[in-house]
Amino acid sequence: MTRIAIVETGRPPKALQPEHGDYAGMFDALLGTGFTTERFEAAEGGLPDPSAFDGAIITGSAAGVYEDHAWLPPLFDWIRSAKGRTRLVGVCFGHQAMAQALGGRVEKSTKGWGVGLHRYDVVSSEPWMTPPAVSVALPASHQDQVVVRPPEARVILSSDFAPLAGLAWGDDAISIQPHPEFSPAFASALTAGRHDRMGADLVDRALDSLKAPNDRATVGGWVRRFLSV
Repeated sequence: MTRIAIVETGRPPKALQPEHGDYAGMFDALLGTGFTTERFEAAEGGLPDPSAFDGAIITGSAAGVYEDHAWLPPLFDWIRSAKGRTRLVGVCFGHQAMAQALGGRVEKSTKGWGVGLHRYDVVSSEPWMTPPAVSVALPASHQDQVVVRPPEARVILSSDFAPLAGLAWGDDAISIQPHPEFSPAFASALTAGRHDRMGADLVDRALDSLKAPNDRATVGGWVRRFLSV
């Protein structure tokens, strides 16, 4: 069995958890059989020994990497120490945290919210991207973006809205802005609850987009393959 540490940096709104679960559970479902996971709560100081796991996934969060939270500096230090000692995957906030820790910069985007089903060009075709794809459509839910690429990272996914939507360092660390772990039902429920924050027009467009076919199965397979190498 492939042992994966799931570093929880946040949880879904409480009202959605009874039906949809939490982020660690979503990644459990994404990984499926052949993997065993253990969760660690970053905000409680729970960070795994990288050498004890085959890989680690850093989840999404409502926090911003530039905010003044006591648990963020230890998380950044852990990312730097874990790189090269285990395979790393960052998603949404995890993507931003890896970029920030490894020399990039993250800001609240002037473009506003990125929500709904977004399509991303595959800029760099990696060995674990099997079957290959020219582009992928995945649920997104973010205001913050990586705006400066870390020096050692290469871009693997990009869109007009989020040019640095996917990054890779060497062959053992990757991060992506969109959410392959979000089901359309969860992404819709999460977005529908944010009319006051996003505006009705944007929410309605996002909900409509989430009805279209997505590439969660493809990208989920990529993540499984990357972590199994």
